[in-house]
Amino acid sequence: MQQTAPPAPPTPPAIAGSPVRVIGVSPSATAVYEGFVAQRRELRDQLETLQDQRQELSSQLQDPMVSGANRTGLEQHITELDARISALDKQIAAADVQVAQAAAVPGAVVPDPPYVRQGPPEEVFVLSGIFIVVVLFPLTIAYARRLWRRGAVAVSAIPHELMDRLTRLDQAVDSIAVEVERIGEGQRFVTRVLAERPMEPIAIPQRASQPAEDRGSR
Repeated sequence: MQQTAPPAPPTPPAIAGSPVRVIGVSPSATAVYEGFVAQRRELRDQLETLQDQRQELSSQLQDPMVSGANRTGLEQHITELDARISALDKQIAAADVQVAQAAAVPGAVVPDPPYVRQGPPEEVFVLSGIFIVVVLFPLTIAYARRLWRRGAVAVSAIPHELMDRLTRLDQAVDSIAVEVERIGEGQRFVTRVLAERPMEPIAIPQRASQPAEDRGSR
């Protein structure tokens, strides 16, 4: 009895190397220009990444502890990065040419819309400043002068009797200060006299020793 071999799986369709194009749809000049600009931006980002990697490898290569196979591998990796950086430089130059060509097509570069200021117009701020300087500032000065005059009138309206009492109180305080100063002078004089007076010897009574002598005689 012969066994039949299983059927072979279908082969996948081959993918061509040319870019895929959508029939019936033509991009606008603006879309083409923006596509070339985005391509150039992406190439520059990749170039910055490769340059950062090369700088990091160069710093590792300067380490004296790196030697032997590690140093050889770092040098080889740096050489590969240099080749990729050179290729990216050429691609960026070609992308610059493509961007310039796409920008030459009419309607490709759309200018930014004019800036529209939000809020009140500038005349409002100018008129507000003039109003503050011409109207509010003089009113503020007049109100301040009025308050100052009110304070002066209130001070001058103090009763005469109260002023007399304050005067007598001031005189009493002055007299008290004079008396206190005299008392201080008297205390300093007494202290100086006592300090200059010679000290006299103090006689110590000997009554406490008499009983002891009486007991010894007995």
